[in-house]
Amino acid sequence: MSINSFGRLFRFATWGESHGPAIGALVDGCPPGLALTEADIQPWLDRRRPGADPLTSTRAEPDRVRILSGTYEGRTTGTPISLMIDNVDAQPRDYPADAPHRPGHADQAYDAKYGLRDPRGGGRASARETAARVAASAIARLVIPEVGIEARVIEIGGEPEAARWPALIEAAREAGSSLGAIVECVATGAAAGWGAPVHAKLDAELAAAIMSINAVKGVEIGAGFAAARLRGEDNADPAHSGGITGGIATGGPILLRAAFKPASSVPLLGVSGRHDPCVAIRGAPVVEAMVALVLADHKLLHRAQCG
Repeated sequence: MSINSFGRLFRFATWGESHGPAIGALVDGCPPGLALTEADIQPWLDRRRPGADPLTSTRAEPDRVRILSGTYEGRTTGTPISLMIDNVDAQPRDYPADAPHRPGHADQAYDAKYGLRDPRGGGRASARETAARVAASAIARLVIPEVGIEARVIEIGGEPEAARWPALIEAAREAGSSLGAIVECVATGAAAGWGAPVHAKLDAELAAAIMSINAVKGVEIGAGFAAARLRGEDNADPAHSGGITGGIATGGPILLRAAFKPASSVPLLGVSGRHDPCVAIRGAPVVEAMVALVLADHKLLHRAQCG
């Protein structure tokens, strides 16, 4: 069994490999009648596409999305929506099939699980896959127009002062290395009641969604790990809950942070190809995407049970 889909009522699955001909997503469970064209999806893809920022990968992908099904005359039909993004700047020759496993990457894990793997840039283990998630999330945002979601990098390489980040990233790139970072995301407008008390806790599902992003190694909600260092009377402040208590949204802002590790694909370890010296820069839109996908699903789940 291979798990390539996510969600309960609003579901999506991604497909494709980093250096294959294309990547894409299949979105199912979207309500009918919502206005949707490729122009509604493209701005979100433009925020995460490579080559748009000198501090990111030099891979030049326009990330132009095509809607292949699920709409008619600019509106969703309630049937599965198929999205496709061509890979136009793939360079599979950078990843010969006989190259040794890359330290810290998923090469060895894929071999152990499947007995074979796509060596072209990591195949499904590449951050290229996240473009499909961002495309799917543009549809999720149509389901939750009342919700605003904003993610931003708040720390790079242990440095919270944004003015120092470009120099730190360039120094790491020139040294053949990479940097980790922390991304913070705030979602406002989620209604009180979204979520569930036990097996579909909203905070648990948000954490699972964020942890599914490449290079994310930690997630905290509200006060997070800092709560472990507080006394009960101090932690009782609603601000520390991150907008979720008992697995259910309170109606307040939902706050979470994601820790991105330094990219494993670096020249210092003998890895060729084009890679981000700090993956979190383009990871912030992906964090937003996963939050949108979870919240859209939980809005529909709440409506299905509670009206």
